[in-house]
Amino acid sequence: MGYLRTSSTSLEPTKWLGFVTAVWVQAISGNNYTFSNYSDALKTLMSLTQLELNNLSVAKDVGKAFGLLAGLASDRLPTPVILLIGSIEGLIGYGAQWLVVSKRIQPLSYWKMCIFLCLGGNSTTWMNTAVLVTCIRNFRSNRGPVSGILKGYVGLSTAIFTDLCAALFGDDPAKFLAMLALIPFAVCLTAIVFLRETPPAATVEEEKEESKYFNLFNVVAVIVAVYLLAYSFIPNPSHALSSVFSVILLVLLASPLAVPVYAFINSWNLNRFKNHADVERQIQEPLLREEKTQEEIQEKPAEEAAPAVVERTQAAEEEKAVVERTQAAEEEKAVVVVKRRPVIGEDHTILEAMSTIDFWILFLSFLCGVGTGLAVMNNMGQIGLALGYADVSLFVSMTSIWGFFGRIISGTVSEHYIKKAGTPRPLWNAASQILMAVGYILMAVALPGSLYIGSIVVGVCYGVRVAVSVPTASELFGLKYFGLIYNILILNLPSWFLPLFWSACRIFIRRRSYPNTRRWQHLCWCPLLQKCVHYHGHCLCHRVWFGCAIGNQN
Repeated sequence: MGYLRTSSTSLEPTKWLGFVTAVWVQAISGNNYTFSNYSDALKTLMSLTQLELNNLSVAKDVGKAFGLLAGLASDRLPTPVILLIGSIEGLIGYGAQWLVVSKRIQPLSYWKMCIFLCLGGNSTTWMNTAVLVTCIRNFRSNRGPVSGILKGYVGLSTAIFTDLCAALFGDDPAKFLAMLALIPFAVCLTAIVFLRETPPAATVEEEKEESKYFNLFNVVAVIVAVYLLAYSFIPNPSHALSSVFSVILLVLLASPLAVPVYAFINSWNLNRFKNHADVERQIQEPLLREEKTQEEIQEKPAEEAAPAVVERTQAAEEEKAVVERTQAAEEEKAVVVVKRRPVIGEDHTILEAMSTIDFWILFLSFLCGVGTGLAVMNNMGQIGLALGYADVSLFVSMTSIWGFFGRIISGTVSEHYIKKAGTPRPLWNAASQILMAVGYILMAVALPGSLYIGSIVVGVCYGVRVAVSVPTASELFGLKYFGLIYNILILNLPSWFLPLFWSACRIFIRRRSYPNTRRWQHLCWCPLLQKCVHYHGHCLCHRVWFGCAIGNQN
């Protein structure tokens, strides 16, 4: 009956139920990456050029830059309010796009569509901030697994939405937008009810118990990822097979509920055991107790009371003297106390964090690692076409699925080694940055099969950087203002990605204009490397190695 010794804090059902709803929120919060699923419909209905369509995509990404508002609110508003704001914002943003694509209203003007796309893009920042901040505060001793699991499901969310829509509605863009508007809203309403801040684990035993349950979440996440990958390889699945796939996928997404159910059963057994023990203790106590009569009490000698009065008087005087000395010492100390700046590991305000070299090292490292990786992954289709591959969907899927494995594995592994050997998390960032540079080089040299290996390497390393940077920031600057610090870190992604994205578009336009140029036939650089060579005069890998260097300093 060892399970009866399980602590109520680590196995509190509501705590784990809140984490399950957080997983669901992350599983539907990757709608920012699904623009390509309905962009052609917008382009046709609004008669847009390719450049105008690209600018609509930019408006969606610019919405992420307003995540600072979510960061500020996370330190002042409760989690349910933040989730409610994000869900309503997404409902309005994607709902307006659905009205246009489904032809229920006339196409809106271009600037109005930019605003609605910006709202849709910004909605995920509220959801992600609420979920990450709350869960990392609830599971402070297991920040790595929390970050890896939640970020891993973000990586799977695009595949979940796309495959479900294809299975149920046959790639209808209007119905896909309806899913983007309604499903996140419904899931966030569920999280509003159950996701709350709870006391973290207080003992080593509780931390170990939490680790066991996070391993179960990791296993379920891997099963979901492999299941989605296997389904993507099925050519032209029938309607019946698609329906079966959807049902099994929903069951897999609901399977983490087994953890809070198990926690509830254990808590119920523990309470029943305690109640049974209390009843037995009451039975064993004597029914009649010896009581002294009033006469025996009055027979106490009067002289015994006098010393007691003297002792109480002396104790009161001594206590008064101690209080006076303590107050005097505090007054003296208050005169000479100077406010010191917090050290690394303590709670920092945003100004205190930005005044440290550690913050800017982490900022630039995140910029060079995650920013370039995001640009490569968003242009993977064009890279494959430039290298002569007719079907590029496999490379897009490979970067996504291996990015997921990078997030899941790095979160658990970094947590294990930081507890066992004190290995700092930035070391994993540095190692992944070196491998990411190798992946870029493999893509650039365009050897047979190098794009397969390069996409795997870049996907894994991108996942590592995303998952490890989140707990790193919380460990360096504390959790009190973590929401704002996290959103400032990810703020640099649009500033790095958008110039590269526009440059990639210009490069491929030039590529189509001169399809027989010798340099493109024999050395097909990827858009990022071309951009750095032809527009800025130096190679992207130099920037990546710089990111690795500052990651090592961190």
